[in-house]
Amino acid sequence: MAVEVADLNQMQAAYKEAVDQWVTAIREEEALASVNHSEAEIDAWEAADFREEDAREKAKEAKKNYEDALREKFFKF
Repeated sequence: MAVEVADLNQMQAAYKEAVDQWVTAIREEEALASVNHSEAEIDAWEAADFREEDAREKAKEAKKNYEDALREKFFKF
């Protein structure tokens, strides 16, 4: 299966977007971790951790898809 440049561009853009979302989630979690916590703030902090982990998994999946496509295009495997 030949990998087209347009497909690579799309996968690269998806990977970049996923990483950008991951960075945003990290910053949101960091902001919550940098203040004194009440019970409600702890809940928000924990929720931010779950969002960060979800964003991380999406970024890793997008990276894998992009890397696999690059391997297919350049190394035929």
